Amino acid sequence: MTLLPAIQAYIDMRQAHGVRFDKGAKEFRSFAGKVGDVPINEIKPVQILDFLNGPRTGAVTWRKKFGLLKLFFEYWTARELLEGSPMPPLRLPAALTVKPYVPYVYTHNEVRVLLRGTSLWENSSWNNRETGRMNARTFRMFLLTLYATGMRTGEALHLLRKDVEVKRGTITIRDGRSGRVRKIPIGPDLCARLHRHRRDLASVPNESPYFFVGKDGKALNGIAVGRAFRKLRSLTGVQRYDGAIYQPRMHDLRATFAVHRLTSWLRQKADLNRLIPALSAYMGQIGLGATERYLKLTPERFRTQLIKLSPQDRKRKRWRDDPALMKFLDGL
Repeated sequence: MTLLPAIQAYIDMRQAHGVRFDKGAKEFRSFAGKVGDVPINEIKPVQILDFLNGPRTGAVTWRKKFGLLKLFFEYWTARELLEGSPMPPLRLPAALTVKPYVPYVYTHNEVRVLLRGTSLWENSSWNNRETGRMNARTFRMFLLTLYATGMRTGEALHLLRKDVEVKRGTITIRDGRSGRVRKIPIGPDLCARLHRHRRDLASVPNESPYFFVGKDGKALNGIAVGRAFRKLRSLTGVQRYDGAIYQPRMHDLRATFAVHRLTSWLRQKADLNRLIPALSAYMGQIGLGATERYLKLTPERFRTQLIKLSPQDRKRKRWRDDPALMKFLDGL
């Protein structure tokens, strides 16, 4: 079997198990474009490394691609289409052994600037034919939903009209990566704005089941929305000055939601042992690790103490089991 049919069969298998697998399919297509439609038993480790070590590939992306290909080749090895996996050893290139990307946390004022800037974006030369399918109100509501719920960009793009129940004050979110579905409560202010957006949908042609659509009634394109956000960020002058390679991303609104929520709880002297698991479930995170990492992105007056008191060694207890840390949090 050659690579392309093997990839398609693998994708079909994953999707049959309820996984959307859009990003995985995209990576496999890139891999096939790099290697070619060759017999999979002729693929060599050097070809895989050539793909993994592509330009502008960070350590996290490298590992994700490695894991994706590892499962793919193990799948076909188990079915005796391969005598053994051609995967190279899991060893990052020296050029990638750098600090991981640190999400950018927008200030409250920067969030307001971005939301207000959507009207400037629509009426400026930055709005080209591709992103012009989306009007300013839709763009603003899309960004506000990301910030107000901590939703992933892909989850918001695939949000259906029936998923938004303003009368009940809930949103049903479908995670295409894992196939999980969760229902989250939302506040009255967001409900009112979502209700107005729903009324705006009545004037959109070619009624679509999606909640966020362009002027033509079709679902928004993720690539186009990402490009529109980068142009909006440039137009409004929102950027980072901490020496990071990448400028703030639309996905960083998710981290901003978490950090703003945690900061508010810290100031209110809330019970983080009870609330952090709830926040993790609200954001659709399987474990508590990702949510706990957001603690280190809280404002500097909290972060210094958290870094000092929170254990860095994974073999040690978690931060919530550290009496000194919990005493500090209780005294905020």
